[in-house]
Amino acid sequence: MSLRLAARFARRELRGGLRGFRIFLACLALGVAAIAAVGSVRSGIEAGLAREGAALLGGDAEMEFTFRFADDAERAWMSRNADRVSEIVDFRSMAVVDRNDQSERALTQIKSIDSAYPLIGSVQLDPAIGLDTALAGQNGQPGAVMERVLMDRLGLTPGQTFRLGTQDFVLMATLVREPDGATGGFGLGPRTIVLTDSLTASGLLAAGTLFSTKYRLDLPANTDLVATAASAKEQFDSSGLRWTDARNGAPGVAEFVRRLGAFLILVGLSGLAVGGVGVSAAVRAYLAEKTSTIATLRTLGADRRTIFQTYFLQIGALSIVGITLGLILGGMTPVLLAPLIEDRLPIPAEFALYPKPLFEAALYGLLTALIFTLWPLARTEEVRAATLFRDALSTAKLLPPLRYLIAIAVGLVALVGLAAWFSGSATLTLMTTGGLAGALVLLAVSAIAIRSIARAGTRAARKRPALRWALAAISGPREGAASVVLSLGLGLTVLAAVGQIDGTLRNAISGNLPDVAPSYFFVDIQKDQMPGFNARLAEDPAVSRVESAPMLRGVITRINGITASDVAGDHWVVQGDRGLTYNAEMPETTTLTAGEWWPSDYTGPPQISFAAEEAAEIGLSLGDTLTINILGRDIKAEITSFRDVDFSTGGMGFVMAMNASAIAGAPHSFISTVYAEEHAEAAILRDLANQFPNITAIRVRDAIDRVSDVLAGLAAATSYGAGASLLTGFLVLIGAAAAGEGARTYEAAILKTVGAPRRQILLSFAIRAALLGAAAGLVALAAGIVGGWAVSTYVLDTSFSIIWPSAIGIVVGGVLATLLAGLLFAWRPLASRPAQVLRARE
Repeated sequence: MSLRLAARFARRELRGGLRGFRIFLACLALGVAAIAAVGSVRSGIEAGLAREGAALLGGDAEMEFTFRFADDAERAWMSRNADRVSEIVDFRSMAVVDRNDQSERALTQIKSIDSAYPLIGSVQLDPAIGLDTALAGQNGQPGAVMERVLMDRLGLTPGQTFRLGTQDFVLMATLVREPDGATGGFGLGPRTIVLTDSLTASGLLAAGTLFSTKYRLDLPANTDLVATAASAKEQFDSSGLRWTDARNGAPGVAEFVRRLGAFLILVGLSGLAVGGVGVSAAVRAYLAEKTSTIATLRTLGADRRTIFQTYFLQIGALSIVGITLGLILGGMTPVLLAPLIEDRLPIPAEFALYPKPLFEAALYGLLTALIFTLWPLARTEEVRAATLFRDALSTAKLLPPLRYLIAIAVGLVALVGLAAWFSGSATLTLMTTGGLAGALVLLAVSAIAIRSIARAGTRAARKRPALRWALAAISGPREGAASVVLSLGLGLTVLAAVGQIDGTLRNAISGNLPDVAPSYFFVDIQKDQMPGFNARLAEDPAVSRVESAPMLRGVITRINGITASDVAGDHWVVQGDRGLTYNAEMPETTTLTAGEWWPSDYTGPPQISFAAEEAAEIGLSLGDTLTINILGRDIKAEITSFRDVDFSTGGMGFVMAMNASAIAGAPHSFISTVYAEEHAEAAILRDLANQFPNITAIRVRDAIDRVSDVLAGLAAATSYGAGASLLTGFLVLIGAAAAGEGARTYEAAILKTVGAPRRQILLSFAIRAALLGAAAGLVALAAGIVGGWAVSTYVLDTSFSIIWPSAIGIVVGGVLATLLAGLLFAWRPLASRPAQVLRARE
């Protein structure tokens, strides 16, 4: 027999239409569409970022420094290489409004600019006046613009005054849009824009205060960005320079989009795995109907290879149809919804049909179809001519021949490898794969256990006919309990895991923090202000604890003489500047894990005490040297001790602490955390802000709210992906219910014949569906909790607690889903006439 003959058989059978394959196509198409849509949106955002890189950045390139302005050499380099330069200062402060002998205060992220800003794009204000006109102010007072949310919080309208530090400003307009807003990163307060020259008398930019400067460069046409960047880094890299250019104008946004997109694609793969269960069930049901056809072909001399090729080609052709439908749906949805999506994005996007995400989704679909169809297809070899008109597949061996198992394993390895490659995270991919595999095994074992429990419960339910019939049906071989538990259970598992992870993150940030975290962080406290600052807090009985420390910011540029990123990779400690402090004597709250603290009168070469956990992650050892750039000056220090630092308490924690003589002479300010009762917080802020207008207070509860808002957006995006998995599971569930309609029709006919009323038969069907749904929900909940715990513990590195509202919702959802699907396909069996059904079975 030849492949051509098998193709002819396959073509003839496909003429019969798609009966029995609608769920197959829907599952495959939905899974592929979800992955294609996520990839297309990610590609659209990346294309928008690439196209608008200079506009997002505010120039062709940017040079950023921490806690200092550019020195003469750096300014001279900018002048030589750029046609225009714009200087921006970014920092936090308190906006104060005096009204009726009382003061209202709110945290704001200030952007102070020069007359050249913005080099590219324009600032949109309401009313529509020029930025230079707005910042010029009126009546001898400098002007300012701020975001609407801050105006509403302070009760300000244009024309009214407010204060930054010791300088009064007049609010001239509402800030609607800033062209470089996407590059500002995560801010704890709404934006205010003023002129840098207007801050001269404010006291906010004193030596040692926390601010960063950004110099936007308008480079000549045809400038080689690669060569220019290399030149800048070669000359100023040791001075703490951070370089960004239009090739990646919003690196933080781009990285966030890449990571979120990768995670959502893995969630989409989970949905595709759910669909794979449906694909496998649909193929098995289809082949069960074809038993007589296969046996007839064997009788006529068709060998095993021809039979396998016939149905492999059929399933392959239908898989291509399903994948094509998924690619069309997933590729076109972002294009059609582009206006809606763009309105919700704070960054530019360019939605179109991108080949790469579509190719990626097609590969995932092909491999999934291969993995989940080979197993049932392999069982066609067991149909012999002697089994004509019998259901040979129901008594076939559990495992297919070895060559098919090897092919399935190769396909699975290829799928996991592609997922790791495309997502860029092998660890997360392996965890996702392991979680799905574990969930499938658990669900399969649970399905067997459910049938055994139902069989045992049948005897105990003799006096309750509807319950007994339901349990007997569940324990029977034709009910398909395994299909229901696997299809719905896997979808619910994904949703349960996402719900537990989301709830755990929210609890980690806001659950018990008010009990253990400080009320306020105060920053930019000058050294000569510390006595008065401490005196005000010491006399307040509502204050339980105050922790203060000097704080500088520094960039780790080298580790043992090697570029830090070459040693530590992309570890967060070497990404940007980090806070560090100095101490003479070891603080009472410090616990050393290795090494020794320096003597209190130590004046020798610089020494560092490093956070133990972060040191282990980077691979640091006692005796290693770190080169830290502080305010443009390199300080080389030896690691002489490691210490415990718990950042999860919300209190003060520094990755690095140095001996006092090493950095005490550098300009710096102090940071303080204040633990107080909630009713006293307003008075503490009022008194300290009135006495020291330059300090900035960050209320911890406000910071929690800002982070929670960000998490809500992430949770929504993840929930959409999990929702697609659940929808696929529901489709598979409908397919399983439809496949079992014939068995329920025969069962209803028998029960009607022995005198059972329709109401009691319907009750039996409902009990059966509810029991299977509850079983699937409970098993999915257990698997989801384990998955949520694993991700929380090993990926997010946070504590885990079960989120019971989400957990209960999963079980209830499982019951309702199976009940709905079961009742949907119960009406025709109930309406059938017993005589016709039983006569057809003779």
